Amino acid sequence: MNSKKAVGRVHSIESFGTVDGPGIRFVIFMQGCPLRCLYCHNPDTWSPSGGTEYTAEELIGEYLKNKEFYTRGGITVTGGEPLLQTDFLIELFKLAKEHSVHTCIDTSGITYSETNTEYLEKLDALLSLTDLVMLDIKHIDPASHERLTGQRNEKILAFAKHLEKKKIPVWIRHVIIEGYTDSEEELIELGKFIGGLKNLRALDVLPYHTLGAHKYRDLGIPYPLEGMPALPRAAAERAKQFIMQGISAVRKKKG
Repeated sequence: MNSKKAVGRVHSIESFGTVDGPGIRFVIFMQGCPLRCLYCHNPDTWSPSGGTEYTAEELIGEYLKNKEFYTRGGITVTGGEPLLQTDFLIELFKLAKEHSVHTCIDTSGITYSETNTEYLEKLDALLSLTDLVMLDIKHIDPASHERLTGQRNEKILAFAKHLEKKKIPVWIRHVIIEGYTDSEEELIELGKFIGGLKNLRALDVLPYHTLGAHKYRDLGIPYPLEGMPALPRAAAERAKQFIMQGISAVRKKKG
């Protein structure tokens, strides 16, 4: 008798993503997230019991329908928080590798546990099949991170160091929100942290936007940043310079 195949709970699929890793990507939005970021634009992914069930074979089948478009891209799993479904992702990425597909995880890193041996074994099995991790560091200060997301950031920073140890290439993402994540001093400190990562490959500094605000109204829940205008891209570019200043400082010190 065949064992029952794992299923993943998927919020949605984007066939031609261009901002979720290199090239054109098949982007899978996984269901479930333990964070409650004030600026979250996908509140409909929070519940782990929502979404639609897929097998890994079904998702790879959807990818293969348009594989000619992904020659310089691949598959990205995002969310929600994809690492809530590690068992399923291992199955998915095993199949992806059978087809020589580039694999990427877009994660907050909040599920990381240094003391859970079973978790670490599964995580490392997944990372062995992963070509790139896009890590969203929302704030470098633990207390400010809790104010912004509902949880502190120690596990996230430890996850970043674990990725460095495993030599997994990482892209860092950071969203700039006026009054929350735009402190010059804290941006420099963020730069110092990520500048010390030997596996750092890219940095995306993104301006806060309001594109997901309507979802809160549709769900009947208040939008935490109601009334806050979208941040001009130029302001995010200025913020990036402070992060780069921190990166340069720590690398000059090491060099």
